Amino acid sequence: MLYQRRRSSVVVSLPGLDVSPGDLFVSNGAADLLNDSNFADTKKSKWPFSRRSTSKGKPQTCTVSDIEKYLSTAQIQDWRNLELQRYKDYSLAEFLQDQSSQVSASSDPQGFKRQETIWELFTSECVYFMDQLMVLKEVFSATLTNLQVTNCLTDIDSWRLFANLNELCLVSSGFLNSLLRVIKNMLEITEGGSPTLLDLLGKAFQESICHCLQTYCLNYSTALLYLDSLKPREDFGTYVKWCERSKQCRRLHLRDLLVAPLQRLTRYPLLLRNIAKRCQKEDEARGLELIAEQVDKSICDLEGKVKWLDNYQKVKQLRDALVWLPVWERDKRAFIPENLKHLLKAVTLDNLISHRSLLHEGKLVLTENAKLIDVYMFLFDEFLLITKMKRNKKRSIGPEQNPLKNLELDQMLKEGCTFTVLDQPISLDRLQLRNIDQLNASSSGLPHSFIVMHQNRYQQCIGAFILQAASEAVKRVWMSKIEGAVTALLKQDSQQARVKSSSLWLESSQI
Repeated sequence: MLYQRRRSSVVVSLPGLDVSPGDLFVSNGAADLLNDSNFADTKKSKWPFSRRSTSKGKPQTCTVSDIEKYLSTAQIQDWRNLELQRYKDYSLAEFLQDQSSQVSASSDPQGFKRQETIWELFTSECVYFMDQLMVLKEVFSATLTNLQVTNCLTDIDSWRLFANLNELCLVSSGFLNSLLRVIKNMLEITEGGSPTLLDLLGKAFQESICHCLQTYCLNYSTALLYLDSLKPREDFGTYVKWCERSKQCRRLHLRDLLVAPLQRLTRYPLLLRNIAKRCQKEDEARGLELIAEQVDKSICDLEGKVKWLDNYQKVKQLRDALVWLPVWERDKRAFIPENLKHLLKAVTLDNLISHRSLLHEGKLVLTENAKLIDVYMFLFDEFLLITKMKRNKKRSIGPEQNPLKNLELDQMLKEGCTFTVLDQPISLDRLQLRNIDQLNASSSGLPHSFIVMHQNRYQQCIGAFILQAASEAVKRVWMSKIEGAVTALLKQDSQQARVKSSSLWLESSQI
């Protein structure tokens, strides 16, 4: 019976993700190979907590000179499969000649072209497996493991860098060997005993390839951030440089190799469709097209999960940087005696943005009391936040903890910048947008400006904000984003009304 094995001892539950970044399962296809494969990690302890629990909290005694001393005598294990290594650079004609096959291009031109597309799938998988995956595993991952055994770099988390690399190697190795048997059977080099090409591809992509690649890809952005955070360390740099100088890397850097599985996943549909175009049987061509569509769907699902995870990380970081003022500080007309303020303390708004999607953000200039002040505006899927920025360079956030891709916002958060929310969140179903044309903008001295109006449920304007963008193009982007978000929210509400719960229903909608 097929079984699954947890790679991580910590299960991270993230809503909307079928494959959790912290919860790795060995897929069904890889499970069949675990006992018989040479690529399984046989030296690993059966007790999964042993390494992390014993190394945590202990001082690192290994120095850079110790690492250099170990690496000076270290040797990389030879993983080359001689048969695959030989076929990797062969054309189909050279392979047939090597196997003394009677099949040739002249005997069946159409069939030969079809075999060439299948051979391209095989040889490209050989390159991916031997020149990329196994280099990552034997040159980088295995060397790091050996260093940690000698009490060097023990605080480096191998999983965060390489994720389920061992599983990728198992799956690719098994797929290559099965595909080679099918090719030999199709070319009458061997007789029977292997599944059809369609059966092999259907099972491989459905049970193992797409699943393990999705798991790896979900960790990819985290791996790059972790790699960047380790760059300043001299001991880690010594290890990486030694690995990258090995002849097996062929002048490729660690970052170049880490992206290889993502590139491979996106190439599979093209290779499968090339085979389908050359099929002479309609049912076989349709079957291959269905497999290619399945891989496309897997890629689309992955893109959605990556976007969700990226948004989750962004919002989590922003939540700690937002400052929500009480009503007596937000509205100067509201005088509340000190002994009564405890009666007006509402439920904290820190979690208001936790389950929202951040659609757009950026710097603008707000006209307030005849003055121009810099603000930072955040557009979420249900409301708009206008905030004042306050820099605090003493509170610095390291690059490892900050996954935001916007470099300007990223830098501000590194400096410990906080964002004080003005007034209150503006619900998109209570928002009116007004454009200020160039004539009025020029006469009022407010170029590239637009107005955001906040209305209550009685259509009364309870707030107006004149916002100025850096250019007309930036202004158009903002207005387009806001209008699109308003339209999407109103359409969603018309189909299914939002539940009026204390945490999900906005304050302005209750006015």
